[in-house]
Amino acid sequence: MLRKKTNTVTKRAQRTGLMADVANSSVDRRAFLRGSGLAIGGLAAISATAGSVTQASAQQAVNGAVETVKSVCTHCSVGCTVVAEVSNGVWVGQEPGWDSPFNLGAHCAKGAAVREHAHGERRLKYPMKKENGEWVRMSWEDAINEIGDKMLSIRDESGPDSVYWLGSAKSNNEQAYLYRKFAAYWGTNNVDHQARICHSTTVAGVANTWGYGAMTNSYNDIHNSRAIFIIGGNPAEAHPVSLLHVLKAKEQNNAPLIVCDPRFTRTAAHADEYVRFRPGSDVALVWGILWHIFENGWEDKEFIRTRVWGMDQIKEEVAKWNPEEVERVTGTPGSQLERVARTLANNRPGTVIWCMGGTQHTNGNNNTRAYCVLQLALGNMGAAGGGTNIFRGHDNVQGATDLGVLADTLPGYYGLSAGSWAHWARVWEEDLDWLKGRFSDATFSDKGKDDVPMMNMTGIPVSRWIDGVLEDKENISQPDNTRAMVMWGHAPNSQTRMTEMKTAMEKLDMLVVVDPYPTVSAIMQDRTDGVYLLPACTQFETYGSVTASNRSLQWREKVVEPLFESKPDHVIMKLFADKFGFSDRIFRNIEVNGDEPLIEDITREFNRGMWTIGYTGQSPERLRLHMANQHTFDRTTLKANGGPADGDYYGLPWPSWGTPELNHPGSPNLYDISKPVADGGMGFRARFGVERDGDNLLAEGVAPVGSEIQDGYPEFTMQMLMDLGWDGDLTDEERAAIDAVAGPKTNWKTDLSGGIQRVAIKHGCAPYGNAKARAVVWTFPDPVPLHREPLYSNRRDLVADYPTYEDKKFWRLPTMYKSIQEKDFSQDFPIILTSGRLVEYEGGGDETRSNPWLAELQQDMFIEVNPRDANNLGVRDGAMVWVEGPEGGKVKVMAMVTERVAPGVAFMPFHFGGHWQGEDRRSYYPEGADPYVLGESTNTAQTYGYDSVTQMQETKATLCKIVAA
Repeated sequence: MLRKKTNTVTKRAQRTGLMADVANSSVDRRAFLRGSGLAIGGLAAISATAGSVTQASAQQAVNGAVETVKSVCTHCSVGCTVVAEVSNGVWVGQEPGWDSPFNLGAHCAKGAAVREHAHGERRLKYPMKKENGEWVRMSWEDAINEIGDKMLSIRDESGPDSVYWLGSAKSNNEQAYLYRKFAAYWGTNNVDHQARICHSTTVAGVANTWGYGAMTNSYNDIHNSRAIFIIGGNPAEAHPVSLLHVLKAKEQNNAPLIVCDPRFTRTAAHADEYVRFRPGSDVALVWGILWHIFENGWEDKEFIRTRVWGMDQIKEEVAKWNPEEVERVTGTPGSQLERVARTLANNRPGTVIWCMGGTQHTNGNNNTRAYCVLQLALGNMGAAGGGTNIFRGHDNVQGATDLGVLADTLPGYYGLSAGSWAHWARVWEEDLDWLKGRFSDATFSDKGKDDVPMMNMTGIPVSRWIDGVLEDKENISQPDNTRAMVMWGHAPNSQTRMTEMKTAMEKLDMLVVVDPYPTVSAIMQDRTDGVYLLPACTQFETYGSVTASNRSLQWREKVVEPLFESKPDHVIMKLFADKFGFSDRIFRNIEVNGDEPLIEDITREFNRGMWTIGYTGQSPERLRLHMANQHTFDRTTLKANGGPADGDYYGLPWPSWGTPELNHPGSPNLYDISKPVADGGMGFRARFGVERDGDNLLAEGVAPVGSEIQDGYPEFTMQMLMDLGWDGDLTDEERAAIDAVAGPKTNWKTDLSGGIQRVAIKHGCAPYGNAKARAVVWTFPDPVPLHREPLYSNRRDLVADYPTYEDKKFWRLPTMYKSIQEKDFSQDFPIILTSGRLVEYEGGGDETRSNPWLAELQQDMFIEVNPRDANNLGVRDGAMVWVEGPEGGKVKVMAMVTERVAPGVAFMPFHFGGHWQGEDRRSYYPEGADPYVLGESTNTAQTYGYDSVTQMQETKATLCKIVAA
């Protein structure tokens, strides 16, 4: 039943409150705020400010001389526009962007409450440090000097790799780019961000299948889908506005919605077909579907012949997965999967959607490649309504990944080879020898090669930073252990093995937290000194571009000036660069006003270098033009229909080839050969060579519309232009720039003039070539995706049949597989534990649990337990239980008895923190900076386990035991 919301206090039936004195009573908003420790002054401030967050009216804004400012929500990756009302420098109201093609006037709970993120009472207000166990206020100057002096001392004693620069998916593109550049100038590849623990297996799996590791289509393009297959994703809670696009296709196309998930989620509630399967058995499930497709000849044979390599090897593996074996491994009946296969075959094009339910596994890269192979077999790639729509998590996790805040790449996925460094040195106009001198001169073995310089070696991923601290020095491929940790916009409770993380934090020489909120980092360790909290401002107090999950860039404008003593991320980087003595070099081509580097100059600098993925056409001017004219873009195709941006696709989704002057419109759907390259068309990327074992790896007789080469072709070089006789189309300036790189050997992605790209497109060709997607990735541990049992599996029969990998060393660290799996924990820890998201909270939850409008909605951390298990354990709904993992971590949480989870499976959300194995740590926070809602972190009970390619953490299929508290 729908109820109209009023401005009176809403009475809500709550099982429990926050504090002991209201533990068993109903809690309204005022009681909630009192119970969570909000001071009277704070309550008055809330009623004076947050209470005024009402739907904005344009006419009221005009009449009240209120300025409206367009920004973008800072939570998930949908990219919803927020229209802020600002009066005298104060953000007083907001409404969703009705003109935005992404949210069309809709907001989820988080988006509707986003103003409080900026004006929140619980923010970190000024720099602080831990001194003799107490939080002490500092000036910015003292903080930068103290931290900088300690870092320089560590650098001198142990080398630059002993400081870990953990970046953020919450920064804008310009700040993310500057952060990766900053780490390079410091002299380390020990830099990473949240993508490592959310979609690194997607990026690796997808990029190694067809060229780019990103969402191929868009939320809006789902409107064209004839079938929607969601596996390991729960958009109804994780990306609520995205569900509107899914439901549009479901309703207007009568598109069947198939949801595959171990848990009956809010998304599954909308499904035409809900497929429950055992956590960690994704490959077996997908191969079970493909078994029926191949058995009945439903695959797209012509698409496979012309555009796919290796499908015969896939068929050999799929043949093993008959319905009986699939049911034994997944628990899903073969008859249901036959129905799913028939539905997908009869309703094309269909889209496949996944999220972290598919990625966060030791087998994650196999899962993502299996999803891709399913789409290749059905011929659903490169088509409107098809593709793989990979829903990213944080608002700029796509952008931060593209901009290279990663331990294994430079901006634009250029890698860490000598050629990649030479390219970026040219972009930065930096002396390459000076840059090399910033890195340690030590060498180690890496990826089968000996004597690899530190500059060219992948860093320690964020999923393993704790091992960089705790592992024996002789086992690590760097000169010394990690001694200082900088957590810049990162919540540690989103990572597994938190008991060991606490030990690592306490062993560090120094822990630095840069964030608008103190995060759980501030309170989960028992240090008495050596912890620094630096208040970064929110994205509403700065400006710049942000990349949505569909690869569209949007331009945020500044809503308000930085509040309290907070500073923008790029300003803080400038202060550290001053301290470290390289400001004049890192900002050589970037104007600095006082201490603030000019955002537009940073945009233009990465425009000059990121040719690989086409981050070159999105100038600040073009992005601002799109934001100002959102109403002119089609809600499905994203193409502007008239107006100043006529013909552009909204946000210039990358690749937007060439320079901004080329005016490439962006590419809404990757690998679509039904469009000319000049209008966003392209084949699969030719990045794997031209042949393999005598087989052709290039496309067979197909090419984008208008191509002068009506067949497959390799990636473009200057020599290729010369061979084709197209080099005469280059300008003198372009030819000079090409000659300055490597002459005829200059590649399309190292040509700083963009001339090679421009000429290729002029002749209808994609600069990166036209190849086949590869269903078999011969460079991975499992070239054909295989099912492998999770490290902590309670199916010992399946461990024998589908074992994990041998222990190995990669990403600088030894990594265990077989040595864990060979131990049987299933008797003492019989229940499979998985984790996921809630609609009310985001990420580690520090921001959203500090927001009274959201915190009121979900006040308790909980675990979902099936009624059969609850009855066997003697646990009632609402009772407190202990959940313990096999590695000793345990959490005390409330039991929610529900059939959402199957018998033998339990679920916990991962947004909570502030409690530690039964202890409430509210008093450990700086005064006034504690979130309203605290709770245990599921990751305290989560265990070891990392993907065989990317070191993605395992959070979806470990074991636990549950006992009444």
